[in-house]
Amino acid sequence: MIRREIKARGRQALKRHYMILVMTGLIAVFLGLQGSSFDNTLRMYSSDHTQQDLTGVEETGRQEADTRVAMGSTGLMDVLEHIIMGDPEKGREISEKIREAEIERSEEGNRILGRSRGALSKMVNAVTSGSLFVMFVSGINSLSGSENLGSLILVMLALAGIAGFYLLIVNTYAVISARMFLEGRCYEKLPIQRFIFLLRARRWIKVSMAMLLCAIYQLLWTFTLIGGPIKYYSYYMVPYILAENPDLTGREAVTLSRKMMRGHKWECFVMECSFIGWWILGAFTLGLSEVLFSIPYQSAAFCEYYVYLRDRVKSLSIPGAELLNDRYLYETAPKKVLEEAYADVIECKKDLEAGVVRPEGIRGLISGWFGISWDITKEDRAYEENRERQVRLGMLDDVVEGKLYPVRLSRFPAAVKQKRIETFHYMRHYSVWSLILLFFIFSIFGWCWEVSIHLVLDGVFVNRGTFHGPWLPIYGAGGVLLLTVLNRVRSHPVIEFFSIMLLCGIVEYGTSYYLEKVYDGKKWWDYSGYFLNLNGRICAEGLLVFGIGGMVIVYVAAPLLDNWIRGIKKYVLIYICLALLALYIADCAYSAGHPNEGKGITDYQPLTRTWDSRVCKQKI
Repeated sequence: MIRREIKARGRQALKRHYMILVMTGLIAVFLGLQGSSFDNTLRMYSSDHTQQDLTGVEETGRQEADTRVAMGSTGLMDVLEHIIMGDPEKGREISEKIREAEIERSEEGNRILGRSRGALSKMVNAVTSGSLFVMFVSGINSLSGSENLGSLILVMLALAGIAGFYLLIVNTYAVISARMFLEGRCYEKLPIQRFIFLLRARRWIKVSMAMLLCAIYQLLWTFTLIGGPIKYYSYYMVPYILAENPDLTGREAVTLSRKMMRGHKWECFVMECSFIGWWILGAFTLGLSEVLFSIPYQSAAFCEYYVYLRDRVKSLSIPGAELLNDRYLYETAPKKVLEEAYADVIECKKDLEAGVVRPEGIRGLISGWFGISWDITKEDRAYEENRERQVRLGMLDDVVEGKLYPVRLSRFPAAVKQKRIETFHYMRHYSVWSLILLFFIFSIFGWCWEVSIHLVLDGVFVNRGTFHGPWLPIYGAGGVLLLTVLNRVRSHPVIEFFSIMLLCGIVEYGTSYYLEKVYDGKKWWDYSGYFLNLNGRICAEGLLVFGIGGMVIVYVAAPLLDNWIRGIKKYVLIYICLALLALYIADCAYSAGHPNEGKGITDYQPLTRTWDSRVCKQKI
């Protein structure tokens, strides 16, 4: 009955926070902390294809294998092998062949995974071909005058990286996962920021050392006849103990876990065996049922089992039980306690709610959804500051309402950093005239950016774009759309970033498609050959740049420019906007029949194709 009740509570917690707990379990699978048929299937698939690649290379013979190097880990491992054996020149030769093969394959096959142009393609080629490691080793050898020092340093860095990753990430993630499940069982909200609770509590290194000591103990016990399985269950509760009290040493956590599991090892084993049916189902579903349900369900159930054992040792007053003292990890804090701990938040919230009038009617609908106002009044500015402060309060409002774990009531409150108060607010509304002027500012900046790139790369001034004036409307339209269409997600920077990439991708792809259809297939840009491009109209590298640039526009550039625009007298601002619109409309009318095209615009080709080593060799 206890086991049935524990598993029922685990299902309830999983249902409450399904998505984030599934993600927590999925990360554990990829880190190797939990076995899964899904993970095994991926490994078998990868192994089979690797073996096929190796067999194909052997059958084609040595000469053809040199010109058709297998893509991926096979070729890279060959390069690393020669580097480690002290022959970087041979590694350089193989890496060059791998790079050439990858470029040819991308040109002949899947053009989406282009490898011939762009900074992202160079980065991918450098890693997958091993040339990055070759350059590192060659540089160290050249500076030191030694033939093997670079290889030795590379091996040491690789070993240090593997050890550091295991110690700081893999070995510690069990504690992070336990904390997520513990908070999720009691509270209504479980934000993704709780994944770094150890970092905010400044206990990450200490917990890593404690888990390392536990792993060493477990390893030493495996050399005995029956000690390994027994100690596996003796140390079963260490991650949960450290999740509750990350200030404990490894020895303290291990000792407390042994006391908690005394007389419960067989019980824990039986509880694990009760999930055999789910494991069998996972094998039939290739691990999908495990990833989507049974793994987080098992973790949630054992979290409830830890709570059951914790209550037991505390009721029996077992020595060490007093170290498990995070009370509000298992029950919500009384309202009075929360009000005392978060008095400043409550006071700030009252100030925000008092005396602020929200725009109503059609005006309120447009300003609320798109952040657009015909004119910015004092009431609008007060409302903007109110929204800005609400964003700064963030999750503290949910804590006060008892929906989120109260960090201030724990023994390890997150370090509070004093935030600098900016002189501008990004949670603002933009007037129509401000948006018009911002459109031209962004368009002119985009034109300067494109012209500068070609001036630096080719040494030639080229008037970029379909228009004859010094503006690229795609930049202006994109900037204005970011400020209006994405107004509702501006308070969530992560969502804003990916939304910017999506919106810019749609605008750029749609504009390219429209221009090609209207102007008989002429192209004003072509991303063919870039890594992860779609029909040459958009590429991952460009979208990343747009994402970063869009964040700068939304949170920094546009608010600062709007502050400057608001300082301009209204009648002067209207005259400037009308004059710019008149020039722009005239340019549109003329360019519709006589688009800007020709050398360096629609027939642009780079002066050198540095990606093709054979062309370079012929030139040399």
